Amino acid sequence: MKAFVYKGPGKKALEDRPVPDVKAPTDATVKIIKTTICGTDLHILKGDVPTCTPGRILGHEGVGIVEKTGPGVTAFHQGDHVLISCISACGKCEYCRRGMYSHCTTGGWILGNTIDGTQAEYVRIPHADTSLYPIPPGADEEALVMLSDILPTGFECGVLNGRVEPGATVAIVGAGPIGLAALLTAQFYSPAEIIMIDLDDNRLEVARRFGATQTVNSKDGKAAEKVKALTAGRGADTAIEAVGLPATFLLCEDLVAPGGIIANVGVHGTKVDLHLERLWSENIAITTRLVDTVTTPMLLKTVQSKKIDPKLLITHRFKLDKILDAYETFGHAASTGALKVIIEA
Repeated sequence: MKAFVYKGPGKKALEDRPVPDVKAPTDATVKIIKTTICGTDLHILKGDVPTCTPGRILGHEGVGIVEKTGPGVTAFHQGDHVLISCISACGKCEYCRRGMYSHCTTGGWILGNTIDGTQAEYVRIPHADTSLYPIPPGADEEALVMLSDILPTGFECGVLNGRVEPGATVAIVGAGPIGLAALLTAQFYSPAEIIMIDLDDNRLEVARRFGATQTVNSKDGKAAEKVKALTAGRGADTAIEAVGLPATFLLCEDLVAPGGIIANVGVHGTKVDLHLERLWSENIAITTRLVDTVTTPMLLKTVQSKKIDPKLLITHRFKLDKILDAYETFGHAASTGALKVIIEA
């Protein structure tokens, strides 16, 4: 089969690999129909994720058709159309019992990280019964690719951890796919203001179409001042960091209101300064989280009922044999206008 392989920092290739088989009774193999590229994949290619070693097939998102199941799989059968969760969960360990699937002792974020992932024609899914979701009849499978990772990530790590409330002011730093997913799902809770901050005017225009009440271009280094001006000097009740850079986390520190929350979503590859010398008295909270995907069933229902349309996030489409072009497009989003790219296997 064809597979996209991480070869070390800055190195990647489309290679021929053997089709994976089930290894454990609870495994399933899935024929990939559609997958996508995540910002985390770009972090891996830069060498920011040491758990992912050279030779790994990347990718942790997608929809597909069950090809084969181990004898311990009871919820799925050959031919079933399924949504692949970016998080694999046994459902039995202490962390899973607490709803922290991301810390499952035999799972968590392993696809495209510590085991081969979904940017291939086939993928092996551990703990299939609790790591796959049946696709409802008539569902738009392309749209559902967004539910593998970015929609639950933006919702759980940004909106829920940020405790977005009716009437609150929310500032989202980063108008990429994750930031826009947080924007879409923050509207479940009717905040009074959602301020989107980015360097790219094109992405800010998309954010306005998606429901942002205000947008701020941070290119001039005065984004915090602009947010304070928009909020009568208070700042944001919830500041969602959706980039993963020291500068964007620092911006959240600068614009959060007293009593507010900084909800970190971004993948950070280098250290970040925490300015407690001025924040210690501000009654703020800082949250971190790796997505658990506990909200995926709920999000599936909201998509089916057309409360949100994640297909709006898709800007480009490629065949698997053009995945190198897809990475080039996604990696240069400022010039290509890319948000999410769909790759058809």
